[in-house]
Formats: sequence, C-alpha cells, structure tokens
Amino acid sequence: MAKEKILIIEDEPDIVRMLEYNLKKEGFRVVSAPDGQEGLRQARKQCPDIILLDLMLPEIDGLEVCRALRQERDTAGIPVIMLTAKGRESDKVGGLELGADDYITKPFSLGELIARIKAVLRRSRDKEKLPDIFKAGNLTIDFSKIKVSVGNKRLELTAKEFELLSALIKAKGRVLSRDYLLDNIWGFDNALEIQSRTVDVHIQTLRKKLKQEAKRIVTVKNYGYRFEIEE
Repeated sequence: MAKEKILIIEDEPDIVRMLEYNLKKEGFRVVSAPDGQEGLRQARKQCPDIILLDLMLPEIDGLEVCRALRQERDTAGIPVIMLTAKGRESDKVGGLELGADDYITKPFSLGELIARIKAVLRRSRDKEKLPDIFKAGNLTIDFSKIKVSVGNKRLELTAKEFELLSALIKAKGRVLSRDYLLDNIWGFDNALEIQSRTVDVHIQTLRKKLKQEAKRIVTVKNYGYRFEIEE
C-alpha cells in the first residue's frame, strides 16, 4: 500500500530540503511548492493526504491559501498543519478558525512535527472511515468482504477494479486525478500517456460491469474522475 503523500508549501529552500529529506526517511511521499499559487495548483493536482503550509508566503499568504483550500470541494477535506515563525496567539487562532487542523511554531523539532503529522493523519483517517457496507442507489459494496453487487446480482471485479471503485467512493465526491489514481493504485509516480490510459481502460470496464449505476462515475475532462453519491 502506498504511503501517505505530503505537500509542503514553503518558500524557504533550506527548510523544504530538510523537510523533504526527513519526511522521505519516515516513508512519506513528498511534493513541494514555493508559493501559494503553486501550492493551490499542486493541492488540486496531487490530492495530498496532508499539507504543511507556511504562514508567511510571498504574494498569497498562508491564511489566504488555507481559506482557498477550504472553499474548494476537491481540497476542503485535506488536513492542514500551519508552519509559522510567528508566536502571536492571533496568528494561530486565525489559522485554526480558517480550518487548519494544527499549527507548529518555527523553529520546531522534527520529532514533534512528525508526531503532529501522524496524529492529524490518524484523526483524518478515523473521520473518513466508511461503514463496512456502503449503498448508493442499487449499488452495494461490502468493504469487509470485498463484495460488490447491483440489485441482487453480485459483480465480479478484479482487485484493481475494486481498489479503483473504493478510492472514488472514499473521496466523497472529490475529483481524483489520473496521476493520483496511478500513484495510489498502480504505484506509478509519473503518468506517462500509456499509464494514463490504464486508468481510462479500467474505468471503462468498471462502468460496463456497473451497468445502470455506471452513471455515478463522472468524467472530469482532461483531469480525472469522481463518484456521484447522490442521484
């Protein structure tokens, strides 16, 4: 199973290099962005499991980035830890009020940061857990038994098809990019065209098997897919 992906939005190269090195040593996958605009773009593209967000960024500061993340459906659920050189209570409260999950003041110890990352990820996983049995229309998925049915008919899905369907459902309506699906289900870090087609082919096959419930897998042109829970 792929390890969690962390997006670092930080403009100080030395801090980024230090964080990348140590977080990778802990087994995390890491991507970074040097400013708020690029950070928002990477958050949409990479669908990270958690974001480390510097408060003092050029052009768009961390508070504005946090606000923008929380206003977009595809990024609203991503946990955020604010990194701040400011010790003022108003800065911390401002970040938390905008939806940050935690904050840590620079300079910080790596041990404390990693402990906070793991704690926030653990809370996020607990919050996002789905019941063993999920239903949408005539579609029923028993996650504990790896069983999918439409109406009374059980569907024969491959392991990758089940993983793909599960990922879309667990995203709770968020759009998942082809890159994200390739990375998390197939383990491809870089989406070459032939690899990208792998996702499309599996989606096509999955839709055929879902029949009347295939409409729930919605294509987002030139980007990826999302699962429509509501009718």
